[in-house]
Amino acid sequence: MDSFAVICTASLLAGGFYFFVFGFGSAEVKGKRAVNLTGGSIDKEKVQDNYKQYCSFFRRPKEIEKADKVPAFVDTFYNLVTDIYEWGWGQSFHFSPSLPGKSHREATRIHEERAVDMLGVKPGARILDVGCGVGGPMRAIAAHSKANVVGITINEYQVKRARMHNKKVGLDTLCEVVCGNFLQMPFADNSFDGAYSIEATCHAPKLEEVYKEIYRVIKPGSYYVSYEWVTTELYQHEDPEHVEIIHGIERGDALPGLRSYKDIAEVAKQVGFEVVKERDLAKPPSNPWWTRLKMGRIAYWRNHILVTILAFLGIAPKGTVDVHEMLFVTADYLSQGGEKGIFSPMHMILCRKPEE
Repeated sequence: MDSFAVICTASLLAGGFYFFVFGFGSAEVKGKRAVNLTGGSIDKEKVQDNYKQYCSFFRRPKEIEKADKVPAFVDTFYNLVTDIYEWGWGQSFHFSPSLPGKSHREATRIHEERAVDMLGVKPGARILDVGCGVGGPMRAIAAHSKANVVGITINEYQVKRARMHNKKVGLDTLCEVVCGNFLQMPFADNSFDGAYSIEATCHAPKLEEVYKEIYRVIKPGSYYVSYEWVTTELYQHEDPEHVEIIHGIERGDALPGLRSYKDIAEVAKQVGFEVVKERDLAKPPSNPWWTRLKMGRIAYWRNHILVTILAFLGIAPKGTVDVHEMLFVTADYLSQGGEKGIFSPMHMILCRKPEE
């Protein structure tokens, strides 16, 4: 009887662990399962060392100011977090306003479609996704607009993931992914019918550098829309709590430094754009974008236990637990920034490149 009880208990534990691993983070929906977590293009044995190197970057503030250092720093960050983002969040690495009666997935898709609608492009047009990640927005936008979307990301692992997803859903004929630095894009002048960036240009050490490149590659008369991460008019740089929240967001999201909302339009005009429209999409009547973060606290602890077990068993790389914990701490800073109204991840600016 004792042996039978032991066997039953072991079976229940094994079955429970299997469900815990495979029952959450559906690969069909999110694209990644917990047992497949990696360090992107980083060797499994080097993930922890790369995490430590990433953290040390913020202990050398002068390095953050050097444009030649930032791309490699951002590339390391996305090697560390891409699988965790896909598993825990989805294929679209951005926020969206909460919409009554809509799921987070639906609200995300609507937020993405809104961007391309503002470009006013027709089916068959060639548009640029600046900082495309694993291509969640690209696929939604291509399916919605029937435009040909070319995405650029600095991270080779994300390129592979995006191409795999594109092919899986049958959008590889409309979606193309290029590995490159958006500060020095491998595209000809005046070669796109429009461009968009969704919470991506915040990684640029100087916004004017990426805006200048986007201006160069889109055709005269075409539009560029961006959802920018910014500090709002409520942010007080002399308030220690505000400063800690913003620094926490920067540390956990590979940001050289958050910009003020006042800087965005000014920079766009400096490089030659006409500013058509500017609005913070996080402001009322939009519902809070950070509710998804607060609702995900239970899921975080469940996932953290799972990641810890997988790392202990040697299935997930050493360092994955540290990265997951860093992202949770960052989520708390993001929530605080949203609740206090001092931070927005969706300051929208619509620009037009003048006719020659």
